[in-house]
Amino acid sequence: MKLARYAHNGTTHIGLIDRSEKTIAPLPGVSDMFDVIARADEIKKAASKETQGHPLAEVKLLAPIPVPHRNIFCVGKNYSDHAREFSNSGYEAGAVKGAEIDSYPAVFTKPANTVVGPDDVVHLHPQATSSVDYEAELALIIGKEGRDIKPEKAYEHIFGYTIVNDVTARDRQRNHKQWFLGKALDTFCPMGPWIATSDELDPENLDVKCWVNGELRQNANTRDLIFNVPSLLASISAGLTLKPGDVIATGTPAGVGLGFNPPKFLRPGDSVSISISHLGTLTNTFQ
Repeated sequence: MKLARYAHNGTTHIGLIDRSEKTIAPLPGVSDMFDVIARADEIKKAASKETQGHPLAEVKLLAPIPVPHRNIFCVGKNYSDHAREFSNSGYEAGAVKGAEIDSYPAVFTKPANTVVGPDDVVHLHPQATSSVDYEAELALIIGKEGRDIKPEKAYEHIFGYTIVNDVTARDRQRNHKQWFLGKALDTFCPMGPWIATSDELDPENLDVKCWVNGELRQNANTRDLIFNVPSLLASISAGLTLKPGDVIATGTPAGVGLGFNPPKFLRPGDSVSISISHLGTLTNTFQ
């Protein structure tokens, strides 16, 4: 299933996107995406019945999970080329030449205030930062609670996948010597356009692409992740219970703004579009 939260004629719905990705049909009696996750088997059966849908072009797609119950878990430096470009950029506090690849996942969080949806404006916050960057990422949605999850059992705990843009204020990330303050500004986590359930795709073979104003900047595949999805779930859930609806962003590939010389940080009016196989395209304007 491909599921989206959307607005139509002034009302917000959760809907099912058809196979052609041209129409969306509301799921009756569903309150939000947490409800879908909790009733996944029941809703999957109901979704098999034909329902009149709206053309996608006539609705506004919204962030699938606009207010996560907990901070979004994020993984840093999870593609080798990006780890190197970050280490060499001067924006990683404490970077050590020759030790760009971490032995363990670097995990941080983004709070709920960061989430916005497709086509929403992302604020540049010029009073707080002068180096806003983009990061195209595959994100997974937990469907089954678990702690100390074994890698071989990891996929049993995943409900589905979506796209996030882990927008970052690089100067704050560097100056504060940790990542939270550079990642936590309002609107700094565009999410969407929909969630594809785990049976719809292979997370270990997805193309990840990002364009800024039409220029292709990032072009990779999730097979290149240093720590793949099962190992990430095992690491994050060690002694920490993951709950249904938790969001985990898996890291960004090379090609972010800080990797250029000089850096190509975002400016007012810039448009960033991220596409991942089977997950559509997430586009936002920065102001």
